[in-house]
Amino acid sequence: MTFEALGLHTSVLKALTEAGYTKPTAVQAQAVPAAIEGRDLMVSSQTGSGKTAAFMLPALHKFASAAEQQPVAAGKTPNQEAQSARSRGDRPRFKAAQPKMLVLTPTRELALQVTNATDKYGSHMKRVKAVSILGGMPYPKQMQLLAKNPEILVATPGRLIDHMESGKIDFSQLQILVLDEADRMLDMGFIDDIEKIVDATPESRQTMLFSATLDGVVGNMAKRITKNPLVIQIAGSATKHENISQRVHFVDDLSHKNRLLDHLLRDVTMDQAVVFTATKRDADTIADRLNIAGFAAAALHGDMHQGARNRTLDGMRRGQVRVLVATDVAARGIDVPAITHVFNYDLPKFPEDYVHRIGRTGRAGRNGIAVSLVNHSEGVNVKRIERFTKQLIPVDVIEGFEPKRSASASRPNNKPGGWKPGDNRGNASKPGQRTFSKPGAPRKDGGGFSKGPRSGEGGARRTYSDR
Repeated sequence: MTFEALGLHTSVLKALTEAGYTKPTAVQAQAVPAAIEGRDLMVSSQTGSGKTAAFMLPALHKFASAAEQQPVAAGKTPNQEAQSARSRGDRPRFKAAQPKMLVLTPTRELALQVTNATDKYGSHMKRVKAVSILGGMPYPKQMQLLAKNPEILVATPGRLIDHMESGKIDFSQLQILVLDEADRMLDMGFIDDIEKIVDATPESRQTMLFSATLDGVVGNMAKRITKNPLVIQIAGSATKHENISQRVHFVDDLSHKNRLLDHLLRDVTMDQAVVFTATKRDADTIADRLNIAGFAAAALHGDMHQGARNRTLDGMRRGQVRVLVATDVAARGIDVPAITHVFNYDLPKFPEDYVHRIGRTGRAGRNGIAVSLVNHSEGVNVKRIERFTKQLIPVDVIEGFEPKRSASASRPNNKPGGWKPGDNRGNASKPGQRTFSKPGAPRKDGGGFSKGPRSGEGGARRTYSDR
């Protein structure tokens, strides 16, 4: 199937061609035609499946088609009216923005990703403007964006509520409401905010909800806010990432984990990587250590000002940052094609987050590698992830970095969620054990990261700063 077959407007098709899009993904092939018809949607689809385009392409098609049928309205734009008021000495009055489309996202990063994608898909549509309203952005800047009366508003729930209560946003003209990654928004405690936002929108709106799962609380909420929805289940969050090579390395202690991470990050096949940590403090500490060791690394977490977070992600996209050390704030909303590796320095609290973490690599059909560094006592957490994904994660051992305890002692089961005897994955001395080339002798001083030159970089050290 082609995008032309989906019936999209010519301006949207032109932008897709320029962006290098050749054919729709599975979720796009099912969602786009139904959304063009005006159907409400409940969609379950894995991360990286192209869901942003699945809801944004039909919306842009609708706006482009409507613009053709309406002549350009006479009169002044909001900016021109404000200039005229200033010239008369009047104080321009702020008029509430009346967006036609609202996209709610759980994180700032995802909101910005959706906005950037919208700009790309609508690059040949002069009358459509998309803006992001999110926490961490200065209010004066947000007021400037809202003053332009954008057709498409992408927002995180908390900051949107602030503007609604102050009368800066009016949803009376809203035509389309999208809840992106609804399960994550509920996990983050946004249920009350979402209900309040939905209640402020017209009942005549078209509603599209996208989630990793449509079960439980998410499914109940979706049924309440949609009308006769088309349910599309392309792939649940437990779907196997067949294009992502996953493996587990058991570690004895923190020093062992740090030395192993240092070695793995020197893989010459690695382009860019994300290292996930459990805490903001560890993200900063590990990023600093990696920079000292010669890696171009930067941290990303919720305590950072939004401007710093944006600069860090821009540095990642430009290749200035090779290793991003992040908390789960980055698990959703980062789409950098050059990310070839994901490392779980700490396992996530919930198995669902493991799926979203490793989904940062292997995007759009590319191949990726996901590695988890696991203490022996965390074997039960690996089992939970395997039960959730219904997929056994192989255990690897690198010569020179072997754990003192065998992997079989940490994973004694013989079904998904445990180690299967005879698989030759838990002990480097077993026949057929897969190993890697032996590195230099590990440091004996208990240090974390060595300071030797990185493979393929001639020993050059680069650092990255948010400044």
